[in-house]
Amino acid sequence: MSPDTHRATAAAILPLVGGPDNITSVAHCMTRLRIGLHDRALVQDESLKALPAVLGVVDDDTYQIVLGPGAVARVTPEFEALVEEGRAGEPRAAEPPRPVTAAALADRGAALREARKARNATPLKLFLRRVANIFVPLIPALIGCGIIAGLAGVLTNLGLLPTLVPALAAIASGFMSLIAVFVGYNTAKEFGGTAILGGAVAAIIVFPGVAKIDAFGEHLSPGQGGVLGALAAAYLAVRVERLCRRWVPEALDALVTPALTVLVAGLATLFGLMFLAGEVSAAIGAGATWLLAHGGAFAGLVLGGLFLPLVMLGLHQALIPIHTTLIEQNGYTVLLPILAMAGAGQVGAAIAVYVRLPRNRSIRTTIRSALPAGFLGVGEPLIYGVSLPLGRPFVTACVGGAAGGAFVGLFNQLGVAFGSTAIGPSGWALFPLLHGGSGTVPTLAIYGGGLAVGYLVGFLATYFFGFTRQMLADLDTDPDPEPTSTTAEPAKQPALT
Repeated sequence: MSPDTHRATAAAILPLVGGPDNITSVAHCMTRLRIGLHDRALVQDESLKALPAVLGVVDDDTYQIVLGPGAVARVTPEFEALVEEGRAGEPRAAEPPRPVTAAALADRGAALREARKARNATPLKLFLRRVANIFVPLIPALIGCGIIAGLAGVLTNLGLLPTLVPALAAIASGFMSLIAVFVGYNTAKEFGGTAILGGAVAAIIVFPGVAKIDAFGEHLSPGQGGVLGALAAAYLAVRVERLCRRWVPEALDALVTPALTVLVAGLATLFGLMFLAGEVSAAIGAGATWLLAHGGAFAGLVLGGLFLPLVMLGLHQALIPIHTTLIEQNGYTVLLPILAMAGAGQVGAAIAVYVRLPRNRSIRTTIRSALPAGFLGVGEPLIYGVSLPLGRPFVTACVGGAAGGAFVGLFNQLGVAFGSTAIGPSGWALFPLLHGGSGTVPTLAIYGGGLAVGYLVGFLATYFFGFTRQMLADLDTDPDPEPTSTTAEPAKQPALT
């Protein structure tokens, strides 16, 4: 897309979220534009979802507009620029509301999102969300370095460009060697401390000189504790800093507070946190390896089948530091390819819904527009626009994810272990990031086979068990695409479960 197209998308979104004065913050992750709002009631959800560039919306602690990978990174700066121009009094373009498609499902999906948001506002889930906020900004670097590492591995296996391979390896490994520092920086920033002090304390973990230190009779190793140790160290630094700000006289604050923060948190890191976090990290790595080596297909079935319900409950965010720990230890996370099968089940289920409702042009149009993103691992449009509002297809989609996870897990048990060198992408977008000890071709073939199984089982389970007769009678109709009155109401509420 051209820059003008990205600006046009931003210009179309801005008035539908209440205009510049309704915006409190703007950020983005891999696929979503995340907007803080003064007044949620000013947002026109249905008009937003009708925009061609918008793949879906998610109402959480921030209002999130799904634009897809690549597009979101280009639309966000244009959106920020328009917000600033609007606040400065410069004219901005507005776009009239566009017709809404699949209205019944959209309304049901909005209600489900509201209910999920209320359920997820527990202290534990809010804490997990903050932990996720620490790692999400690292994803672009993980992806970029992961792809470069994969390229270096391919060149090594083929015996090509031997002089270039060491340079590629250095580029790919530089970020991972210092990831603890970035985690510490983001942790302090997220929990309200001075970000650079969090990074300074976390840097102790990767400093080579820690090898000369004995802690309670144990030799420390550079990197021991990894990202979990960095997270704990930086969080402790935040607590120490807050105490110092409270008790240190203002005249001495600039000198005493940073020194005490780094000293106290640093000593606790060296003589406690590094060892404890190292044990936890080692247990996570050993546990994941043991689970797939012995649980195999059953472990994959459970992980693939339950991942989307975990997403609905907000508990999936606890997996992000686990993925990062596995990548730091082994170079890849064995869990992500299995969890990606949940998206394959959603795609298969959506295709089955498309086939089973040949007369409902509204739902079929929604599915056609969301399927390309679904194949690339962006599942929100299919989940919130199709399967979750319908109820039963969401369950049968999870069955497809369980089948794909069991397929991948079985090969892990048979000794063909592989994983993703980064977190974030899923679906077809994960292919360039796959790495394993059995070679590129078997790794790609098994992952591709898992996707195929997820598609097929998700389709079959939804086709045969995803609808009751009453659901088909209510949904397999051709709603009037051009209603003559904006106040017209449907005769009855279709059966969605």
